Amino acid sequence: MTQTAANAGLLGRVMANAGLLLGGRAVNAALSLAYMALAARTLGVSLFGVLVLTNTFAQFVADIARFQTWQTVLQFGAAPLAEDRRADFQQVVRFGLRLDLIGAAAGATLGVAGAFLLGPHVGLPKDAAGPAALYALTIIFMVPTTQIGLLRLFDRFGLLSAQAAIGSAVRLAGGLVGIVIGAPVGFFLIVWAAGTLAGFLYVTFAAVAEMRRRGLLADLMRPKVPSAPIPGAWRFAWAANASGSLEVAFTHVATLVVGALLGAADAGLWRIARQIADALAKPARLLIPALYPELAKLRASGSHAGMRALALRVGLVGGGGATLLLLVAVFAGGPLLTLVMGPDFAPAAPTMIWQVAAAVIGVWALPLEPMLVSMGKPGAVLRVRLVVAAAFLVALPPIVAAYGLPGAGAALVGATLALALGMLWSLQKLVRKERLAH
Repeated sequence: MTQTAANAGLLGRVMANAGLLLGGRAVNAALSLAYMALAARTLGVSLFGVLVLTNTFAQFVADIARFQTWQTVLQFGAAPLAEDRRADFQQVVRFGLRLDLIGAAAGATLGVAGAFLLGPHVGLPKDAAGPAALYALTIIFMVPTTQIGLLRLFDRFGLLSAQAAIGSAVRLAGGLVGIVIGAPVGFFLIVWAAGTLAGFLYVTFAAVAEMRRRGLLADLMRPKVPSAPIPGAWRFAWAANASGSLEVAFTHVATLVVGALLGAADAGLWRIARQIADALAKPARLLIPALYPELAKLRASGSHAGMRALALRVGLVGGGGATLLLLVAVFAGGPLLTLVMGPDFAPAAPTMIWQVAAAVIGVWALPLEPMLVSMGKPGAVLRVRLVVAAAFLVALPPIVAAYGLPGAGAALVGATLALALGMLWSLQKLVRKERLAH
């Protein structure tokens, strides 16, 4: 088989796996818009903003506290799995589960305390602190990243595709009840928490079943022979965690800043705009989780040229599709927003265009971070994210105060572009270094 044919085969596998995810995520995108529309129409702009801020704060703390364990599972588990080193693979799984437990405990503790201490400073009313603290307990179920990593490594993307859709279906069912009875914010918080729990239970049972099917479950938690520490695992895990935590600067922190400066209503508008932008960019973004396992396997086999060729093809395919979706957002996004959410949410349309543009830039650059991580350089990703996130967080409050929601959208576009250029520079530097070494 020629190298070109091999690369085409890998791209086909990435596209096929992304297609499996797309089936579930497309359903999830529709369900997500539906349950958010039900909540928005039931609560109105201001109370919907309270719901959004409560959920965003919990997700923010969860993303800060949890390790990106799925990356660790792929990075250190691909070779033992391929070489049938069962004990070594199980050691990687145990390490991942320990990281998840640490992240869940830390996240829930910080979330409960933070709801009382920080809630009023991000736009939440004082009487919402108690419900926000209770909702923060769902952080425990927001961190099944080892399970997700296992299913990705096993190429069980069909199973993964249903996870988000199951949680959204639970929220939609609750939302239908809520709009009929005119439910308060507390009801929707309970329903959204139930959706989080349902997704966690599903992906956990799916991962356990797959481990059992492959004969990898026996002696998993009680190894017959004590294992030595995995070289470099803790360093990799901390770097991946820090890099993932910095991602919240462009998602959850932006929502919280809008809430703090403009109020819960504008935070709700910002979140709705982001929801639609994410839905439009989701098909291309699904190439990322499908790309990681293939890069990890190529890395394990020492094929750096194959990694670069695959990443380039994925970037071109994803970026082209995302650009077409930007045109859809420009010409049809506003009417779609008004149709789904109601006329009260029409002011979010210009902000939505900015957010879609930022998402498109991110999709064009989507292979850069997986390439750096798969080549064992999560620290390079961390440095770029740290610089860009710091600049974004410093600039965002005065921009929002001066220009409102459109200013926040423009700032997000600038930060996303800077992030892409920084990743590209880091990857080119690494490639030049490897060429000189050989």
